[in-house]
Amino acid sequence: MWHQEGASYRAVSIPTTNPCNSVYPALTKTVSAGYTVRMAPKKAKMRTEKLRDLLAHHAQQYYTLDAPEISDSAYDTLQRELIELEEQYPELLHTDSITQRVVGEAMPFLKKVQHTIPQWSFNDAFSEEEVRAFDERVRKGLTMSPHQGQNYGHRKSIHPTYDLELKIDGLKIVFTYEKGKLVRAATRGDGVVGEDVTHNVRTIASVPEKLLHPIDLIAEGEVYLTRSGFEELNALRRKQGELEFANPRNAAAGSIRQLDPKIAAARPLGAFFYDVAETSEQFPATQSEELAYLENLGLPVNPERRHIESLGDVFAYWQKWKGSAREKVDYQIDGIVLKVESRDMQQLLGYTGKAPRFAIAYKFPPEQVQTILEDISLQVGRTGRLTPVAHLRPVLVAGSTVARATLHNEDFIQEKDIRIGDTVILQKAGDVIPEVVSVIKELRPKSAKPWQFPTHSPLCGGDGAIERVKGEAAHRCVVAGSFEQQSRKLIHFAGKSALDIAGCGRETIKTLMEADLISDFEDIFELMKDELLTLEGFEELKAQNLLDGIASARKVSFDHLLIGLGIFHVGDETAFLLAAHFKTLTALRKASEKSLSEISGIGPIIGHSVHTWFAQKENQALLVRLEKHLRITKVASVAKNASLQGQTIVITGTLPTLSREEAEARVRKAGGKASASVSAKTSFVVAGENPGTKYEKARQLDVPVITEAEFLKRLS
Repeated sequence: MWHQEGASYRAVSIPTTNPCNSVYPALTKTVSAGYTVRMAPKKAKMRTEKLRDLLAHHAQQYYTLDAPEISDSAYDTLQRELIELEEQYPELLHTDSITQRVVGEAMPFLKKVQHTIPQWSFNDAFSEEEVRAFDERVRKGLTMSPHQGQNYGHRKSIHPTYDLELKIDGLKIVFTYEKGKLVRAATRGDGVVGEDVTHNVRTIASVPEKLLHPIDLIAEGEVYLTRSGFEELNALRRKQGELEFANPRNAAAGSIRQLDPKIAAARPLGAFFYDVAETSEQFPATQSEELAYLENLGLPVNPERRHIESLGDVFAYWQKWKGSAREKVDYQIDGIVLKVESRDMQQLLGYTGKAPRFAIAYKFPPEQVQTILEDISLQVGRTGRLTPVAHLRPVLVAGSTVARATLHNEDFIQEKDIRIGDTVILQKAGDVIPEVVSVIKELRPKSAKPWQFPTHSPLCGGDGAIERVKGEAAHRCVVAGSFEQQSRKLIHFAGKSALDIAGCGRETIKTLMEADLISDFEDIFELMKDELLTLEGFEELKAQNLLDGIASARKVSFDHLLIGLGIFHVGDETAFLLAAHFKTLTALRKASEKSLSEISGIGPIIGHSVHTWFAQKENQALLVRLEKHLRITKVASVAKNASLQGQTIVITGTLPTLSREEAEARVRKAGGKASASVSAKTSFVVAGENPGTKYEKARQLDVPVITEAEFLKRLS
């Protein structure tokens, strides 16, 4: 037999990679026997305790009181984080944890019912990878486990097939028929004890009082409120000044868990049956036959079911119902359910402590999720208006990975009391950049402080001053033209002499800025394909090429990063000298103005400029954000006997194999200086096609002119 969850059971499959690993690094302790035991750091312990308390509160609001304060998907992501922490640190796992038991309890004013068949929960899958992992567990379980009458263990290759059904988002009910007559309908409760709601279920027209055959039967199903009826019900409640229901599932639960059956009778409730838990007749041999058996008894069964042979069919079915088909049915669904077709295989696989091993719920992408807000930065628009943007721990919402969300303005941040370090709930409903819906203050770290809108920003022109627009919630740069100024900085940063991001030229930068997708350097590395595909002129190939170019630019040499930062007086030559001397960004950050000025080829003017740039708090914060995305490689020091040591070289024209930037970089690595102009001090000129005036001047000054081939020979 199998047992379906309603919208009510929540158990999450554990992913193979744990995002908590980087957040809560494990401690180890060696005990006397020589074993090493993982110990949870204090931060992980505190987070786990807070999550348990928070989930217990929301479970009571959802399951017992039918008054949810957060969405189903936000609850799911909170529970997923708790499960991952308990998986990573087994010593944090307690038997009374909300992840180890069926959630819910009977209401005190309704008669309690002891279930004769335990009510199990489902594990959830949220990706194709997790579905494939489930299929692999099924195959492995069938291969390894012996079973009376069915020896699957001897088979080298087992090919289980699956039954697919829609996951109705309603209230699970256990129906008991004796000699064909309905005698009891009970809620799931905590899986052991539920509530007797027979008086209300009898008012549902689709639930028959009598079966077509006089048998004994315990069946499980889902009671739901129609979507159209839900809208009408909430419209009426608004008109009467009553609180609206959060969703159809809770409206259905609120209708059924009442003493007065007139309330349920007045609402458009329906039901689908999907499981035979117990029967006085021979049990059906497959899941498909089980559903047909229920239909033959006169019970309503959802018609949108399928029996499939491959996982490709699973994904196609899921895609269909995730899309437009979902809007064509008058009941709410939040995913599909996969069940092993063969009942013999189901019995062989059995159950874990709370879920069947032969079934899984493949959920649709959540439209609300929780994640951590790691930073807040500003974006500048063409008019100079500044918008605060949340930088988030990447999370999947509505089918796409999101790493930032708009915070609109200062008033929005203050009204919701949003702080750096907060756990926030995100929502994406068609917008390119999702929105922060609320803050989970119970998970707020003690160090979190109210965010203040800055008075100055490097995004602005002049001295960077910011002002609040009189009578509005908006802020803007005092000096106009900031958009153009910032676009030039970004174009330079992505250019060939700096990070050399393929596909990220002048027009692309401006398009991205006008769409409010980028405003500062680090924004480039947080771009997502879904965002790019919304832009005019960005088809699949162009978007992917840009993302590939960005991925390649994540590995950058130290000198090229310094060029890209746009520090005053720091060009190609100076950047190379600084990178070769200090080796790392950390060392350069700590350098005094005196030590900078004493470097050969730097001097006091450049030294002061570099030191001033690194001393500014805005630039320090920028570097911290950038370092999350980049792998900065060292620049090798020039050997004393380098082939071009002390020479000045000019590159002109189009060379056969090298770009000008590549040729000049080779000059510097060989100890030479790459100059932009020809003078009497120039050692030689490397000329390609169409060399222009530099070639002519070299002839006039008798400066040697060589080809690329000769240049490469001298380098070697």
